[in-house]
Amino acid sequence: QVQLMESGGGLVQAGGSLRLSCAASGNFVSINAMAWYRQAPGKQRESVAVITSGGITNYADSVKGRFTISRDNAKNTVYLQMTSLTPEDTAVYYCNANFRTYSGSYGYTTSWGPGTQVTVSS
Repeated sequence: QVQLMESGGGLVQAGGSLRLSCAASGNFVSINAMAWYRQAPGKQRESVAVITSGGITNYADSVKGRFTISRDNAKNTVYLQMTSLTPEDTAVYYCNANFRTYSGSYGYTTSWGPGTQVTVSS
């Protein structure tokens, strides 16, 4: 069983910054890619940023240059630093990660956090 828990969401004015954190816990061997997604009201969930276990990153065009994803492998935590926020960034932000597990044999599982609300006021 693996779990992800986000923190750091809240209300911020346009132009402001927030940093989201997501900590992984449970029974796993290692963590592969970790990612942030978001879902705005009435819209589909979309990928925001992803980081591999080796630190390679990729971003949605809409957040390039404004958001930075990073991870601390020692703490099993992924971060999303968000700057120059706009009302269009308002959404529930979800953490996602792929885990290597062992339960008699090696396997993989993907988990989602419950989400954290980010609201940007104009």
